[in-house]
Amino acid sequence: MTVNDFTPSRDLYNRVRAGFVMQGSSLSAWCNSHGVKHQNILHCLVGSWNGPKSQALRERIVIDAGIYDPSKAA
Repeated sequence: MTVNDFTPSRDLYNRVRAGFVMQGSSLSAWCNSHGVKHQNILHCLVGSWNGPKSQALRERIVIDAGIYDPSKAA
């Protein structure tokens, strides 16, 4: 499985939010610390934005949320 196997959807958005909560943080805190608007993350994760920049941001946030670990990828 790679980070690109995650299909953009509302479920992915919810999984990312849960990943941050399980780390004792929040999606809003991540957005604030990285200078990204929460609404932009929503568009990115549900797939309404799916260009190269959005895909790169999606990869970054999925990894930071802890739902994908590239070091364990086969």
